[in-house]
Amino acid sequence: MIEEAYVLLTAWQAALWHGFLVFVRVSTAVSLVPAFGQSFVPPRIKLGVAFAFTMIVAPAIPAFDAPEPTLPSTAWFCLTEACAGLIIGVSLRMFILALQTAGSIAAQSTSLAQLLGGAGEPMPAIGHLLMVSAIALAFTMGMHVHLAGMFIGSYMLFPAGVFPVAEVLAEWGVSHIASAFALAFKLSAPFILVSALYNLMLGVINRAMPQLMVAFVGAPLITFGGLAILMLTAGTIITVWWSLFEAFMINPAEGML
Repeated sequence: MIEEAYVLLTAWQAALWHGFLVFVRVSTAVSLVPAFGQSFVPPRIKLGVAFAFTMIVAPAIPAFDAPEPTLPSTAWFCLTEACAGLIIGVSLRMFILALQTAGSIAAQSTSLAQLLGGAGEPMPAIGHLLMVSAIALAFTMGMHVHLAGMFIGSYMLFPAGVFPVAEVLAEWGVSHIASAFALAFKLSAPFILVSALYNLMLGVINRAMPQLMVAFVGAPLITFGGLAILMLTAGTIITVWWSLFEAFMINPAEGML
């Protein structure tokens, strides 16, 4: 009877140790991923989401080759798992930052930067609209399922208890950040093109008629043009963003583009 109780206690201790290590990685990533990691999401909701993902991921991960849960081993594994979760969370967060940057570029190009600014997170209204739309589409398309698969597959890229190689991580991180800014520029390209044509047209008119206040005449035109372009391209922008985001969650070893 005592031996059976000891075996059961040992199994429970191993299961709790295993689940705790998974929770450290998952909770760190959940605090940064799009949707779940937004600033307007309460911390208790984030904690509940992290616990739910832990219940999904932990049974799918083989038992770690880890020593007994002593203070040094606990500190070491907490540090490595938090580092892995931070890398995962930041890499996913770059997608929402790319979308917000695209919205800021579009708003600055079309003189809409101050329209309804500061809704939720401090950003122009176009960036906020694109971000909310992208999050809604991501949930509709099953982002949580892809996230669970990415968390499970992350143990192949970042084994438990092992720090990532600094050189590889630096090269991958720099390329990922560069791809994020390139993506932001590509998504906002229609607004930049229209802004360039608008300013060129104003320059020609001002050269031909210096007495005319072309800035006041053209302000309603660029505002209407920016809103019209947003109406025509918002669906395409969100669709392209989701396709890249989904591809990255399926294969995070590849870059963003």
